[in-house]
Amino acid sequence: MRLLLLGFLMTLFSCGTASEEESTSLPRPKGFPLIAIPTHQYRTLEPGHPFSFEISQWAEVKRDTTYFAEPHWMYIYYPRWDAFIQLTYKPVLQDSKRLQKMIRDSYILASKHQMKATRIDEGFITTTSGRKAAVIELEGEVATSFQFIVTDSTKHYLRGAVYFNTATKNDSLAPVIQYLKKDAIHLIQTLRWK
Repeated sequence: MRLLLLGFLMTLFSCGTASEEESTSLPRPKGFPLIAIPTHQYRTLEPGHPFSFEISQWAEVKRDTTYFAEPHWMYIYYPRWDAFIQLTYKPVLQDSKRLQKMIRDSYILASKHQMKATRIDEGFITTTSGRKAAVIELEGEVATSFQFIVTDSTKHYLRGAVYFNTATKNDSLAPVIQYLKKDAIHLIQTLRWK
């Protein structure tokens, strides 16, 4: 019995006490990955399209290869973030009903995000050349946070949407979302029809 008591006492006193720093430490707050954001630098889109505009120096132009893709559909791809601005171009053919359908379809595509969006803002921006562009900004855990429509209402129609190929939460992607939004607005501002 004495041996058991002696073993118990040795175990009890052999453990040191926690330092003051250990006893008052708090759990670390949840962190977000550091995202390096480059400065905005632009170059002109290669020729061969019924439009021209400036794109980011850090982006690649990729042709849309889906089976239903039309000529001049493309992705402005940002490999650094696995993100892209999807562009769909359609000729209007001086058909006002065709144009109305394309615009309506664009708003239907945007409304499909209502289930996850916490806020949807629609508005217009005026380009430096005096054109109007419809913009749709979506907040929340949505696949696309920024969409736009630009048309001359008789010949050309261009729709764009910013997408990410990642499941990261949008609050941690906020700097990248703002960067791509600025690039999309720059694209709109420098857009010229041919």
